[in-house]
Amino acid sequence: MSDPKIPANRREFLGAAATAAVTGLGAMMPVTAVQAAASPSTDFTRWLESIPGTQKQLYDMPELNGGMGLLWSFAFFLTGAPAYGLPESELGVVLVLRHNSIPLALNDSAWAKYRLGEVFKINDPDTKAPALRNPFYLDARALPVPIADATLQKLIARGVKVAACNLAMTVYSGVVAQKMGLKADDVKKDWTDAVLPGIQIVPSGVVACNGAVSRGCTYVFAG
Repeated sequence: MSDPKIPANRREFLGAAATAAVTGLGAMMPVTAVQAAASPSTDFTRWLESIPGTQKQLYDMPELNGGMGLLWSFAFFLTGAPAYGLPESELGVVLVLRHNSIPLALNDSAWAKYRLGEVFKINDPDTKAPALRNPFYLDARALPVPIADATLQKLIARGVKVAACNLAMTVYSGVVAQKMGLKADDVKKDWTDAVLPGIQIVPSGVVACNGAVSRGCTYVFAG
């Protein structure tokens, strides 16, 4: 058996996504994706309608980029309120995790079990070795500028709407399953169950970007 590799770039990822759809992994998309095509009210559209504020920012994060999307989300809260003369409740931030940033949506158990630091080439700030935990959820030292309020947990608590791309989860969990000799369905379910509290699984990251912009968010590429 050939050794499957994680798609390293967008072209490889799209090829893997197409293969997943042909081989049936595409059928693992949640029911909400099917509903979205048939009804104006779905889990996804209701999530979009929950984006707060009159000034709204979208950070599209297909790559880790050192976690800059987290820092920029913090920066929007820090500077947006005085800039616009608004209370922070009138600021809305959406962070879309897709492609190679998808492990940021998963808890420490998934990172350890599936060695996500090794798979996605993300090191632990303590050991400098491939991370066996999600270093961006609680630990500001993983960021280029170690600001405690810019960790993923703090941002979610502050009201950032975080989306996790289901398509990326399907493709990458399938590749990892093959590499480990496991069933793709089992690994995908494990990853789905490991999504951190406050993070919404969306049909795809690109449709989340489209939906957020359609709800008034300004698009910013963060990776």
